[in-house]
Amino acid sequence: MNKPLVLAALALFLALPVAQAQMMMQSESLDGIVAVVDEDVILRSELDRAVDAITAQYARSPQQLPPRAELERQVLDRLILMRLQVERADSTGIKLADAEVDQTISQIANQNRLSVGQLRQAVMQQGLSWEAFRKNVHDETIVQRLRQRVVQSRVQVSDTEIDLMLKNGGVSSVEVHLGHIFVGVPDGATSEQIQAAQAKAEDVSRQIAEGLDFTAAAIRYSDAQNALDGGNLGWRSVTELPQAFADATASLSPGQTTGAVRGPNGFHILKLLDRRSGAQRLVTEYHARHILIKKSELTSSEQARTKIEELRRRALSGEDFAELAREHSEDAPTSNIGGDMGWFTLTGYGTAVAEALEVTGDGQISEAFETEIGWHFLQRLATRTEDRTEQAERDQARQTLGARKAEEEYESFLRQLRSEAYIDVRLPGARGVG
Repeated sequence: MNKPLVLAALALFLALPVAQAQMMMQSESLDGIVAVVDEDVILRSELDRAVDAITAQYARSPQQLPPRAELERQVLDRLILMRLQVERADSTGIKLADAEVDQTISQIANQNRLSVGQLRQAVMQQGLSWEAFRKNVHDETIVQRLRQRVVQSRVQVSDTEIDLMLKNGGVSSVEVHLGHIFVGVPDGATSEQIQAAQAKAEDVSRQIAEGLDFTAAAIRYSDAQNALDGGNLGWRSVTELPQAFADATASLSPGQTTGAVRGPNGFHILKLLDRRSGAQRLVTEYHARHILIKKSELTSSEQARTKIEELRRRALSGEDFAELAREHSEDAPTSNIGGDMGWFTLTGYGTAVAEALEVTGDGQISEAFETEIGWHFLQRLATRTEDRTEQAERDQARQTLGARKAEEEYESFLRQLRSEAYIDVRLPGARGVG
């Protein structure tokens, strides 16, 4: 993978810089305004940087990009929507500390197999300042938190809904990788607007059938938020898809494309990139018991370790483990039941316990190990393999129903957000006042 191109795509995905008000006032005479969003503005220089990032991303396949004017319109729409979301997050008290931004940047670097210093150099080589990149990361993370808050407040999935979905065979282990093109119609659209959108979608579908690359078509024509990513929806369970999508792609083979599919907000064109099936969910569980000596202001780590090592020696010499736990363990939930932790998955009690379990056989006593709360040792009693397919299906049903509702609710939230805002687009050929 070409890392500079990945970073160029990342720079665009993270929404491009938000200029400070003072900077904007100083530069307005030299830097034109392409949009007014409530009491804020988007500058020509911001739009140019965003478009340049897209152009760099597709440097090896520029034919996939639409004409410059159309690309500017799509990018400006994204910038406006990002600006509105950041403003709403700020007004509702969603904040992000500098340390959290640093942590996210470190994760981005790791995902691209770079150090933070190398990431910084790569970003600057793409023509984006490090300060602007940090601002992009900050804004995108803020928007993710806004989405979580909106979804959590609006989306609930009941056990009854899950039962009904399972009863109707609504959970499938099949997953599909889809491409998506969306031609939208405005709320309260007239019959003429609907006909125009349908005609556009059918024309795009015809061009794809005649050989136009699907990714290029998405970039050129799609109104979806992922248009500039080529319409890639990634892997999704069939049951997570809107029913119309699932029905339209059910008979497709990988590589095939649907015609224009009518949806509540417009028309969709879907391409099946790949399909795969899930497997039975088998889970290894462990039964163990443990003894804990806590660290505190009165008991240092070394003192806790010394005591736990002595208790471990006594257990190894044959003293009853359960009695030792009842008399000496400082873990309140388990001490009265002989230190019994019950059955749990490998990571059910955290990384340190998992590491001890992996190197300890059934019936054996582990080495002493330290966690944040103190020093422990455990005895692994038994292991078993459980079929968790039924529980996995319920979890999948809950996730699927939640994802469907979340998508619908947040799209509704974004439409409301935009309809309530004052938006004056001053880009030639683009939409006017919102």
